[in-house]
Amino acid sequence: MIITSHLFEAYLKCPTKCFLRSRGEAGTGNAYADWVRIQNESYRKRGIQRLANTGSPSEFAIRPPPTEKVKTAKWRLAIDFATAGKHVESTVHAVERIPSEGRAAPTQFIPTRFVVTNKLNRDDKLLLAFDALALSQVTGHEVSLGKIVHGDDYATLKTKTAPMARELKKLIDKTTTLVSSNSPPDLILNRHCVECEFQTQCRQKAVEKDDLSLLSSMTEKERKKFNIKGIFTVTQLSFTFRPRRRPKRLRSKREKYHHALKALAIQQKKIHIVGNPQLKIEGTPVYFDVEALPDRDFYYLIGVRVNTADAVVQRSFWADNVGDEGKAWRDFLDMLAEVENPILVHYGSFETTFLKRMAERYGEPLEGSRAAKAVKSALNLLSFLFAQVYFPTHSNALKDIGAWLGCKWSSTTPSGTQSIIWRTNWEQSSDPSVKQNLITYNLEDCQALEVLTETLLRICSPGQRPNVEGGAGPEVALAGNSTSRDALWRRFSSPIADFEVINKAARWDYQRDRVYVRNDNVLKRARSTRMVRIKRATRINKDVYCTDL
Repeated sequence: MIITSHLFEAYLKCPTKCFLRSRGEAGTGNAYADWVRIQNESYRKRGIQRLANTGSPSEFAIRPPPTEKVKTAKWRLAIDFATAGKHVESTVHAVERIPSEGRAAPTQFIPTRFVVTNKLNRDDKLLLAFDALALSQVTGHEVSLGKIVHGDDYATLKTKTAPMARELKKLIDKTTTLVSSNSPPDLILNRHCVECEFQTQCRQKAVEKDDLSLLSSMTEKERKKFNIKGIFTVTQLSFTFRPRRRPKRLRSKREKYHHALKALAIQQKKIHIVGNPQLKIEGTPVYFDVEALPDRDFYYLIGVRVNTADAVVQRSFWADNVGDEGKAWRDFLDMLAEVENPILVHYGSFETTFLKRMAERYGEPLEGSRAAKAVKSALNLLSFLFAQVYFPTHSNALKDIGAWLGCKWSSTTPSGTQSIIWRTNWEQSSDPSVKQNLITYNLEDCQALEVLTETLLRICSPGQRPNVEGGAGPEVALAGNSTSRDALWRRFSSPIADFEVINKAARWDYQRDRVYVRNDNVLKRARSTRMVRIKRATRINKDVYCTDL
């Protein structure tokens, strides 16, 4: 079985994706996946052109034939070098050939891979190691060094591939086993789904199966633990939740996250609350959301929504380039200074990181100012509701919760990946309509955040109990009252009283440490010791004669 770099790259992201590719399945389409493919191809062509400009045409070879003897070749740089080894096959983006300086030293080959992103990950290095392995099988010499050209500045990273050989072999073996199998692997949704061409069909199958991987907050380790217990669906998991009284030593600590309660909220389509969470905002809430290019750590848009006595004020602070980032930050602080007792409200750690980095790059607001107080006391709404408020959605993403609360977006596919496409297209075309799409999308996120905040204030206000079972707004249930009756067996009655006793005894829970096995070694020793004591106690040590007979 030949494993190509195309299949190996898919396996690193998702086994299901690798299996579907090996069977020639056509994806249902993904705008971000298509965009990433085009960006990678364009970057590779530009990178190859830069390499070609550094040497003479006589030393440059484009797609050398596979039958060519690479040891005696005259080229110094080969492009799209096809390698077909014993078990692996790859088309290396570029191969640098360094002739030997002596008879003893072999010719050295250095594979080069082009990656469009500024930040590299483990998968990029493993793909380079895969190219090196395929190249070594063709040349007959070990290839232990490779290069990755990446980012806007075409930075070059030299990587030693030998330390990854053991891990690479294991991954290739797993890929071979998967591709050789006639049955597909277990379908598991993961983070790569948002940029996969099979996203739609995989999610549809997961919904039909009610698979546990729909719960995005559940890790693979936790999912396997549930599978061992025979729990494979969200509905099955929902029946396992049991409200428990917390020990006194843990009452001051934060409640842990309950996947079963999340599943129960989805099944009953109600908001479930754990404990008595209290949300209090003393001041003017300022809802803000940030858009960025994470690959470049560049924050280019800050959206703000404030409710005043007269109207709703929405502001957008835009940065055309990295040089304008500081100005957008300062304008944002000036706007906060105009609000009476501003309270920054955001969703997730992304904005928390933004506030920290902007303060480090361009300076903190003036000590004691309104802006300084707002930045220091920013409220992360996700951190508040996590493990305390469970919405009937498969994830805690703002888009999912906002959509459940009735919020709508202008775009048919609102997502962070779509915003990256819009921003890149704007940088290339400066189209004002694309910029407006980004601003509208950002402000709609702020509006969804406002709706979510008002919902939480209604159900988690200090001194008020949430509206349980009816009334205005979404239905709310207290976790302490959930499934207590539904979990019990139905009342059993029988004309034979003994049957009722037997049925009642079926719910008894015996401790295993109270059941003793006769052949236990400890019990054997205890029994033998007791028998010895009995023998010693009954031994005759005195003769008594009766003289009255």
